[in-house]
Amino acid sequence: MTSDFPVALVTGSTSGIGEAIARRLAREGMAVVLHSRESTAAGRALAAELGQAAYVQADLMLDADRVRLIREAVGIWGRLDVLVNNAGSSRVIPHADLVAATPEVWQLLYEINVVAPFRLVAEAESALREAARRGRPGCVVNISSHAGVRPKGASIPYAATKAALNHVTRLLALSLAPDVRINAVAPGLVDTPMTVDWTEAREVWRTRAPMQRAASPDDIAQAVALLVASDYLTGEILLSDGGLNLT
Repeated sequence: MTSDFPVALVTGSTSGIGEAIARRLAREGMAVVLHSRESTAAGRALAAELGQAAYVQADLMLDADRVRLIREAVGIWGRLDVLVNNAGSSRVIPHADLVAATPEVWQLLYEINVVAPFRLVAEAESALREAARRGRPGCVVNISSHAGVRPKGASIPYAATKAALNHVTRLLALSLAPDVRINAVAPGLVDTPMTVDWTEAREVWRTRAPMQRAASPDDIAQAVALLVASDYLTGEILLSDGGLNLT
């Protein structure tokens, strides 16, 4: 089966930010490949709801699954124009608690937040370059964090992996231009089920951020859509924290 529409793969897209991104790109006229590690029923249901969509399960901690995910995503409609690396993981550890930031925590977060996005881009490179031959550069958007820009975040290992992802974004933008554009969105606090009880952080955004609130998943999806729509922007880290970085 082939598609006349651009095809986007969004990892970690059965809830929260990833689901909002998938819905937004579908509204923009793209065929969407959804992904999750475990929530297969939710993924299939969302694919059925969106219509021009499909779902692929994969564990991004496993390199064989990363390879399979890209191959299956390309195989569904015979093309891949956009890759959104949204899937990631975090650990809440006070920054002063150095002992709790064990090597195992560092290794897990680095593998899922840095190695997995890099490997997905590497596997998708040929398909994304092919998109350029159809008239528009291939596009990658990595979902980073304001913790990768400022000395903040749920833990030091988490913040460090997001800083690494930002640098990987810039390095890949240089390496793959002009056929493939690579940018990142770096959200601050986003209202999702994972952050529902982060009352202290939400108060910080309410009182200190110029926009006086945390982001919604749709706010981040809008930022991703902006980067996807451009044919020129590359190597940018779009900080989307309601202006908190200004204070």
